[in-house]
Amino acid sequence: MSNWSDRVAEIDSFKVMDLLKRAKELDALGHDVVHMCAGEPDFATPEPVSEAGIAAIRAGHTQYTPAAGIPPLREAIAGFYKERYGLDIPAERVIVTAGASGALLMVFATLANPGQRFMMADPGYPCNPRFLRLLEARGQLIPVDAGDNYQLTPELIEQNWDAQTAGVLLASPANPTGSVVHREQLELISQTVRAKGGHLVVDELYHGLTYGFDATSVLEVDQDAFVLNSFSKYFGMTGWRLGWAIVPESAVGEIERLAQNLFISPPTISQYAALEAFNPETTAILEQRREAFRERRDLLVNGLRELGFDIPLMPEGAFYVYADASHLTDNTFDFCWELLEQDKVAVTPGIDFGDHRANQFIRFSYTTGIGQIEKALSRLRHRLNR
Repeated sequence: MSNWSDRVAEIDSFKVMDLLKRAKELDALGHDVVHMCAGEPDFATPEPVSEAGIAAIRAGHTQYTPAAGIPPLREAIAGFYKERYGLDIPAERVIVTAGASGALLMVFATLANPGQRFMMADPGYPCNPRFLRLLEARGQLIPVDAGDNYQLTPELIEQNWDAQTAGVLLASPANPTGSVVHREQLELISQTVRAKGGHLVVDELYHGLTYGFDATSVLEVDQDAFVLNSFSKYFGMTGWRLGWAIVPESAVGEIERLAQNLFISPPTISQYAALEAFNPETTAILEQRREAFRERRDLLVNGLRELGFDIPLMPEGAFYVYADASHLTDNTFDFCWELLEQDKVAVTPGIDFGDHRANQFIRFSYTTGIGQIEKALSRLRHRLNR
């Protein structure tokens, strides 16, 4: 009989990782699998960034750094906010972290006491409430639909706030829906949360991956909000495990103290590599990739709609399509596994992203090329016409 903790027993597997594991097993057996399940760009890290990482190793930058990150990178991130958003963010408010996951853990640990809850949209990124569970807090999942733009609204926050609610977590652009909270709505949400005496945390991991416009940072409307971001998505540095948080000045000491105890420091080589993420040569590469993602999105959405999937809102950002498959199957979990085993297309069932109508939805990730998307649509068409 095992003696594992209750908190571990209550954390479910991340279904997309189960599917990805099986898809890679099929790859190893020689099958031609179309990978559309993981939220990882197929593009390699931009060459200037990789070269900077190699140079850092050769220069001997392989020891611990300050817990909040090397000063040049904190300053570069602050400069990025000045250039992209017109914001003057002191570098001291930038905390470099071991991936955005490290940032999320420390922010939740700072803001949520045991028994308290953070309000978040259902569907949403599944690991968010699991971080809270580790802290003996909870996620307060609020069902949202296309009519809400798949996002929390001021009205939903007002209606669902209770004595245990510590704050609100938004994701803009969101995983799995690709929806964006625009400036006017951010202002209203900020005002609502402030009036309740709560904290506002915004996941901005997919900033830079919006199509036809640039997303608003919550810091443009609320300097007391906590921002989470990452070098994984727009910057294409998933395996480097590097992210950051922008926190109010009053929280810097608390977050830095947690970083010292939990992580010692962010990955050193990754930090030196990331210094090149903001140079003009790298930005040009990233903007070309952004256009490629837009083309993939358009192809995938149009193709899925032709096959009978219901996609009421065009995803505005990230690289996901959250498609209603209820006209095609009454069990998307089984459908996704059958699609992988029989048709060699890897996509993610909605059950990974919450409870609300979850078994009606499938998340398609357009992190693979045009040819692979066309192949996936062809295989889907063959399955649905059997």
